[in-house]
Amino acid sequence: MAKQIANWGHQVDILEPERSATRITELLWESQHDAWVLKTVSGGPGLSLLEAASVAGLTTINKVSAIRKVRDKAVAAAVARHHGLPFPLTYFVSTPDLLYEVPLEHYPLVVKPANGSSCRSVYLVRDRAELAKVRGKVLGEGFLLAQPYITNPGTDIKVYAACGTLYATAQRSPLHPDAPVRDQMIALADDVAELVTEVGAVFGLDLFGVDLVEGPEGWMVVDINDFPSFRCVPDAVGRVARGVLRLAAERRVELPPVPQRPVNAQSGC
Repeated sequence: MAKQIANWGHQVDILEPERSATRITELLWESQHDAWVLKTVSGGPGLSLLEAASVAGLTTINKVSAIRKVRDKAVAAAVARHHGLPFPLTYFVSTPDLLYEVPLEHYPLVVKPANGSSCRSVYLVRDRAELAKVRGKVLGEGFLLAQPYITNPGTDIKVYAACGTLYATAQRSPLHPDAPVRDQMIALADDVAELVTEVGAVFGLDLFGVDLVEGPEGWMVVDINDFPSFRCVPDAVGRVARGVLRLAAERRVELPPVPQRPVNAQSGC
């Protein structure tokens, strides 16, 4: 995407926070960019830099407030349920041992990290015996979520949203590795499109993905991601790049004048 935007005549600078030291306190005066775009894994240092840019008054894509809501899956669950979105009942625990406090009536359970991504460490737990085995696998994953499993045929629907345009794919569920489903584009049903649009509005997202399953009570949202891979979307690079440029132009802000500061200013106590 960065190459595409550069090929269209725009200046693009790529900052890799894992490999560089950033003058984070000087972003307001040093940045001459129309927008900052975050594309990094959950829990990475990029979000801290993006939030610093936002505090400095710079345009960010997605908005920092929206990214915060979805990257912490516990917060995402609370926001979704508060706004009436179809989202599973969710338990939050700080240690694996606390999973034993989830009532048996909610089994089988889906257990996953609260800051997970890319289907990492997602487990289907059918009973307390299986929970004992999963406990060791999720040690070190930080805070955890537990949700009642939604009966489904083993297919997740992933809808990618690029600045108002939606694309749907069918994917094999990480809980059903043997399901005969391969990633492929599918037609987007009207009710699913309406639900995904509502998700974007509730969370304030522009570039995002929504994972859904069709259970006994209809469609359920099971995950929300900011800036996903857009896998299988035709001309994904061009579509997302054009969306970023449009958002940057719409939200461009005039930076304040550079303040005159002493060259050798020293900090005091």
